[in-house]
Amino acid sequence: MFVRAYLRASTKEQDATRAKGDLVAFAEERGLSIAATYVENESGASLARPELFRLLSDCQPGDILLIEQVDRLSRLDAQDWGRLKREIYDREVRVVALDLATSHMMMAKDADEFSNRMFSAVNSMLLDMLAAVARKDYEDRRRRQAQGIEKAKSEGKYRGRPEDETRNKAIQSMLTSGQSWSTIISATGCSRSTLARLAKRVAGETGVMPRA
Repeated sequence: MFVRAYLRASTKEQDATRAKGDLVAFAEERGLSIAATYVENESGASLARPELFRLLSDCQPGDILLIEQVDRLSRLDAQDWGRLKREIYDREVRVVALDLATSHMMMAKDADEFSNRMFSAVNSMLLDMLAAVARKDYEDRRRRQAQGIEKAKSEGKYRGRPEDETRNKAIQSMLTSGQSWSTIISATGCSRSTLARLAKRVAGETGVMPRA
């Protein structure tokens, strides 16, 4: 039985490793050690999480996927959660979350087959419930954020996200030097809409529209 810890935060500004000590202590209390740790800064509302799927591809049947909270694993909608859960169960991986007490039984070394099947069934049901709660929390926060922005706009107080001037100047230099849009997007990770806006800025300054 290998224990694989998964640590996630939504943005690069957040510390994804914050809970690592808690996961290590939890495993050690049960006489186990964490074989590997997988860390990434990606939204839990997206299935595009390379480290999570690397973890799953490394797993053997019976391995444990250890997380701090269920929302570290999923803030997915019902369809994507179904896909992820199927991947987990097809690989016979056991999900253990610090905030889901019933899942702790999945780490018992001496449980018989009947107990394991019962624990797995209960755990699956509760995982579904907590994944749904995590998704609702995500949607509620997004809705409140949108409402706050709309209110700020109506009151003339909304200024949007601050511009990354250093990055944008570098992109403008790349445009001026004749680099293609696809090359710039690959190198900087900027969106095509941002690149189009900066290309217009360059055109306004130089009188020449950079090629796409």
